[in-house]
Amino acid sequence: MSDRALAVVRAGALTTVQDRGRPGHAHLGVPRSGALDAPAAALAGRLVGNGVGAAVLETTLDGCSLRPRSAVVVAVTGAPCPVTVDGRPAAWGAPVRVPAGALLDVGPARAGVRSYVAVCGGVAVEPVLGSRSTDLLSGLGPPPLTAGTVLPLGRPVAPHARVDVVPQPAPPAELVLRVRPGPRAEWFTAAALRTLTSRVYRVSAASNRIGLRTDGPVLDRAVAGELPSEGMVLGAVQVPPDGRPVVFLADHPTTGGYPVIAVVPEEDLAAAAQARPGTPVRFVAARRR
Repeated sequence: MSDRALAVVRAGALTTVQDRGRPGHAHLGVPRSGALDAPAAALAGRLVGNGVGAAVLETTLDGCSLRPRSAVVVAVTGAPCPVTVDGRPAAWGAPVRVPAGALLDVGPARAGVRSYVAVCGGVAVEPVLGSRSTDLLSGLGPPPLTAGTVLPLGRPVAPHARVDVVPQPAPPAELVLRVRPGPRAEWFTAAALRTLTSRVYRVSAASNRIGLRTDGPVLDRAVAGELPSEGMVLGAVQVPPDGRPVVFLADHPTTGGYPVIAVVPEEDLAAAAQARPGTPVRFVAARRR
């Protein structure tokens, strides 16, 4: 294999390859997937001089350790975390040079959930349906990383950014998600609609890349029974039989039979990607344009 490669020394709880995803395939039952915190992933790529389509690594909670076969420039963004090169502290949120054979360690998130590791040239695994993203629901793309995995890297296309550090939003202490009425809002009582936008929920530990699950008040139905499966969109707030809303994220199913009470705009979902279990969640009615 070319020396343009990364060896995975420690894979962490869940580290996957992600890019902007594979939109346009919902009719085939394929979710879009892609980085959950898209702005953080894009920033990491810009810091190392990559194009917009280059793939990065998305870590979950406890980071990962990597050993490049040749000298590379990396950047770590998203959830703040300690970064070291051969045990020496390195910058988070800025370009960092890692010599060939050195150990890059991306440590546990100090806040938030997901950190992003960009490497000059991008992670060059084989694309599937135009994307290198790992899709946990459909199984498309490369599998989650394991120790010993070797990832090919592309060739750098531009110099890395000449900055010391860049500002990034902090992970949310309270997650505020705007909502617009969903296609099945009438399936719920008026009291349930008021509850959704007036009571506090919390992020459930059962949340994942498929959906942000919540703990909190139950939303009562006005219509009994279930729907035939219908199309689901990113940000759909689906209500399963337990009555607690689930916000669909990047790996969500493309169809579902539980009613959708509301929809969260895509621009609000990056914060949802960084909300830890127990984080308060408020749904607020979006202003009409």
